[in-house]
Amino acid sequence: MTSCNALLHKGNTMKKTLSILSLSLLTSISSMSAMASQADDITVSAPFAREVPPGAPASASFMTLENSSTSAIKLTSADSSVAKVVELHTHTNDNGVMRMRKVPFIEVPASGKTELKPGGLHIMLIGPHNPLKMGQEVTVKLTFEDGSTKSVAMPVKSMKGMMMKHKMPMNDGMHKEEHNHEHMMEHNHQHMH
Repeated sequence: MTSCNALLHKGNTMKKTLSILSLSLLTSISSMSAMASQADDITVSAPFAREVPPGAPASASFMTLENSSTSAIKLTSADSSVAKVVELHTHTNDNGVMRMRKVPFIEVPASGKTELKPGGLHIMLIGPHNPLKMGQEVTVKLTFEDGSTKSVAMPVKSMKGMMMKHKMPMNDGMHKEEHNHEHMMEHNHQHMH
């Protein structure tokens, strides 16, 4: 009978171990689902990268991010094999001069949209390994606050013909002057870390 009791005890121990392993596996699967949710809640539309000639120090990537969840989602970083460094940026008006600066994140509001566009928020592709030419396709990997990621394939487009002209206040705030966006992109690009 002792060998029977030993077998029963061993069987109960194995059942407990399997139950614990099963619970751990379910918890891990649930955690993985939760981790993927922010990327799953973001829809990307109209993505493109800016064409740059050989030797250009940087390009940029633009798109619209739409959040289908009821909570704000933060894009915390981006990466791409086409550039040495990839950063999240915005433009600021510094006494009438448009300057780019690095930002720690780009927020997409709950049930809302955030547009990454020339003259505003964008993803900088710094130090392209090769010239980015119209017609090419590049991939940018977006990473969200929860660690989930989304890879976005996008065409490279020429900014010629897409040039944005927009008005901004000058030094005294009383006059408005039109500025060509391409000139601003090349003018005073600074990295503030």
